[in-house]
Amino acid sequence: MAEHRSMQRAALLDAARSLLSEGGTEALTFPALAERTGLARSSVYEYFRSRAAVVQELCEVDFPVWAAEVSAAMERAGSAEGKVEAYVRQQLVLVGDRRHRAVVAISASELDAGAREKIRAAHGGLVAMIVEALGEMGHSSPRLAAMLLQGVVDAAVRRIELGAAEDPSAITEAAVAMALRGVRG
Repeated sequence: MAEHRSMQRAALLDAARSLLSEGGTEALTFPALAERTGLARSSVYEYFRSRAAVVQELCEVDFPVWAAEVSAAMERAGSAEGKVEAYVRQQLVLVGDRRHRAVVAISASELDAGAREKIRAAHGGLVAMIVEALGEMGHSSPRLAAMLLQGVVDAAVRRIELGAAEDPSAITEAAVAMALRGVRG
């Protein structure tokens, strides 16, 4: 019985990823989850009390995997500058990944304060990954530089997600250049 519930929960999360990836938060509804999984709508409520609960669990499951992929890319880099580049590039590569697209599609206003705090802490962990490399590069305030760098990444993610006029690879190259050389071009 426990294995069956675990499999159903995983199927619901997978369906939620697809719905968020395809249509954003508006597409994530309990009737849509029920249709995608073949469950009765009332059965979806046995697993999640609200749409926000689905989103919170997706973040708890997917964000650590995403962060691990960023960390692994950084570990493969040979220098502090290479780590910064890997940090930016890997996050932007993940924009097309359903797990990442689901996390990006989340509307934080739907979440309770506890869920928003968990997401903030997860993002803080991501930013913490790059602080050491920025210190090695000589930044006098590596934590501040890391937060600003993540702002550049977040802006590039939004630009790619919006289907901007620029090619995603051009957005990635611009973000990497800004991370490594600032606004001097």
